[in-house]
Amino acid sequence: MIEITIPVLNEEKSLNSQIIKLRDWLFAHVGTAESWSIMIADNGSTDQTRILSEKLCQQYSDLKYIRLDAKGVGLALQTSWLQSSSEIIGYMDLDFATQLEHLNEVIKALDQGYDMVYATRLHPKSNVQGRTIKREMVSRCFNLLLRWYLKVSFSDGMCGFKFLKREKFKALYLKGARSHGWFFSTELLIVAEKLKFKIFELPVTWKDSKESHVNIIPLTIQYLKAMWKMKHTDFNKASDKS
Repeated sequence: MIEITIPVLNEEKSLNSQIIKLRDWLFAHVGTAESWSIMIADNGSTDQTRILSEKLCQQYSDLKYIRLDAKGVGLALQTSWLQSSSEIIGYMDLDFATQLEHLNEVIKALDQGYDMVYATRLHPKSNVQGRTIKREMVSRCFNLLLRWYLKVSFSDGMCGFKFLKREKFKALYLKGARSHGWFFSTELLIVAEKLKFKIFELPVTWKDSKESHVNIIPLTIQYLKAMWKMKHTDFNKASDKS
């Protein structure tokens, strides 16, 4: 079973339509609700997101909802995954910038023995649409810095589309994948590489969202601080206690 976590923050405008779109797609292409579930992970919304999410969960038994008062995508994902019982866990952004058809490729790769699957917009076979030059340059520079500074090999640490076997997540969490913010998405790959997980790089069709909440300058500062912390982490001595 695959559980897809959708982190949300003040998404009252698009929540209903997007969750129903995902649900309909899963029924059509993955199977009955016994094969999948959707977790809406609300990290600090102050609009109608909570009310709308709870109504959706009352209407559809295959939907779940958790509420965190603190903001933080990483915190929302960790909270969701640590309580999950599904064989496969992962997340995607509510705007579905990474196209839904790639979910079948995720399931196939994990069934074939991979521990983690991550989407990349920087693969030659990826099809990136509508991205501004500014965001493209920031992404490429960040990923180059990651490879140089942390000696990693993955091509795109920032794309919001990652899935893994639940049994592997505890090791990632214990060994340092604990950032509460956006860097958690990249942190998962950093720690997975250090632990020598079998990682599948997935070229994707990706469409830029004009509704993105990401503020590049504060995010860049946050990432640089988190990278410094990762640089000075001894993964052999990282905590083995939850």
